[in-house]
Amino acid sequence: MDLEKKPAAPAAAPAVAPAELRASDADRDRIAHILADALAEGRLTADEHSERLDSLYAVKTVGELEVLVRDLPAPGAVPAAPSYAPPPAGPAPAGQAEVSETVVAVCSSVTRKGRWRPGAHTRVVSVLGDVTVDLTEAVFEQQVTEVNVTSVLGNVEILVPENVTLRGYGSGVLGNFEVHGEGRAGTTDPNAPVVIVRGFALLGNIEARPRLGARLVDLAVKLRKRLEG
Repeated sequence: MDLEKKPAAPAAAPAVAPAELRASDADRDRIAHILADALAEGRLTADEHSERLDSLYAVKTVGELEVLVRDLPAPGAVPAAPSYAPPPAGPAPAGQAEVSETVVAVCSSVTRKGRWRPGAHTRVVSVLGDVTVDLTEAVFEQQVTEVNVTSVLGNVEILVPENVTLRGYGSGVLGNFEVHGEGRAGTTDPNAPVVIVRGFALLGNIEARPRLGARLVDLAVKLRKRLEG
């Protein structure tokens, strides 16, 4: 009598080391936040920050991302050995990049302007739409403000006060990513906020520029006069 033959159990797939896991958008945002803080604190020069930010989108694994910040302290923490544990589910922990506001235009037009308080991280998405993010009268509550933009067949314009330090890192595929007035000598205030625009345009347009005549100091004086009057 033949015994019934059972198929052998499949061999378990080898475990992937945490450092070899593919990096997610949340992983890249966390590293970008650490780099931005290091730039604001003077730990990195503008050239060093630019070089590491370019590498941020070129590397593929969590371990490669950690190499970019291994000589920098995590926000609000004492410098420690890099941890390769994947981020837990749920809200981002303290010190980790978290989007403060999302502006979306799909076949529509959206404008954010006036006396508003932009968070440290704002995400802008334009799909066949027009978005204007006007920071010329905004109240900045942090030294570094990042605007992460995605434009697909859309148009995004970002305006900042002329004495704010404006930096841009992005690219376009059959589209345009352009930052005007970046690093203009004698116009920016070293104590003023830093606005970093990161984006990708697919058959679309992303443009960031300072609005001439709009300065943070001038706005503060006008507001004081308005309150006193």
